[in-house]
Amino acid sequence: MRGYAGSASLRLWNNILHAPGDQLPSFTLVLRDPAILRRLILERSPLLLADAYFRGVIDFEGDLYSALSLKTHFERLSLTWRDKLALLRDAWRLPAMTDPNLKPGDTLASRIARRFSHRHSKDSDRAAIQFHYDVSNEFYRLWLDAERVYSCAYFTSLDESLDQAQRNKLEHICRKLRLQPGERLLDIGCGWGALVCWAARHHGVRAHGITLSQQQFEYAQQRIKADGLQELVTVELRDYRDMAGEGVYDKVSSVGMFEHVGLSNLPTYLSTVMRLLRPGGLFLNHGITHDEEGWNKTVATEFINRYVFPDGELDCVSNIQLGMERAGFEIHDVEGLRPHYALTLRHWVQRLEANRDAALREVGEATYRVWRLYMAACALEFESGGTGIYQILASRRNLGECPVPLSRRDLYADCNGLNSGVN
Repeated sequence: MRGYAGSASLRLWNNILHAPGDQLPSFTLVLRDPAILRRLILERSPLLLADAYFRGVIDFEGDLYSALSLKTHFERLSLTWRDKLALLRDAWRLPAMTDPNLKPGDTLASRIARRFSHRHSKDSDRAAIQFHYDVSNEFYRLWLDAERVYSCAYFTSLDESLDQAQRNKLEHICRKLRLQPGERLLDIGCGWGALVCWAARHHGVRAHGITLSQQQFEYAQQRIKADGLQELVTVELRDYRDMAGEGVYDKVSSVGMFEHVGLSNLPTYLSTVMRLLRPGGLFLNHGITHDEEGWNKTVATEFINRYVFPDGELDCVSNIQLGMERAGFEIHDVEGLRPHYALTLRHWVQRLEANRDAALREVGEATYRVWRLYMAACALEFESGGTGIYQILASRRNLGECPVPLSRRDLYADCNGLNSGVN
């Protein structure tokens, strides 16, 4: 590990430590079994490295972000054919597996890959959503904010708390939608009910949320009752494709949802929103994008689909906007939130690590490791610019009328109100 700027050390299965001289390493890579090193050299699969970490065969002690930064180092690493032959020779000389509890067997990645495809049928989408969101309500509680918002927060300063930043985001969305008392709001992919409850409590709308997650649905129902919002807020287990009616809602929000839709299904998704929204009504589409067109097979996309979002697919923001325009929407506002999501993810990782023991009791070691690695890697990806996130505000066209003010001044008026989480 000396080749990585002298900032990492290596501990082998026999406790031999290779350290970078007198410099204090930012992290130590721990190899608990020689067999995994041999497999990594012979098979050259980055997913095998991730799977080994999830199973505890490989571990990181110290700064996880520094360890993940090795990705750039290895992408730039170029070996001569002599170096490659020497590595292969050394790999065959490694001792056999020493710990029977660390048998590779059927890897976590291969088990997940066999369960899902990108067909995006109603059944497969339901299974994919439940795979990701029905991990455990208690598990999510350990590292989400008090409102239980599982999407990008909105920070007004670097030192702002996650709780406040998520309240900022809820209010920011409501203001963008220009919610008015008595209006009907549909939230597609409502999560644990944070936005529908916030919109009803602070803006007096009648809000309806839909989700495919059983655990989210049950929690949201309990929350609505506990908050005394039964007259204003409803949630149901329903696929967006099963929503009936035309021009039913004044406003529609979709926060962290369209990433699950599938690129081939985006026209259906957008036409459904168009049908449900009244003429002149506003639609806020909030979601993750990346810097390439389409969802091509790469190490990063394969990792996301195998371990975290089985049927998730991203596209560049320009293609998302084009799809919205083709569906008949007029786009009024596009706001990039990439730095906000990087901060959000670092808060989530910090909270998860602080609650490690409770997380292990709730979901076990492998799931804890999947989420820790996934969120830390995503934080670095947002910071580097490879991944983005945008809020796109659009409307159903209404004979040339414009449903938003001439300026954005109303979004930021009374900033004290935004910061305090009240309207």
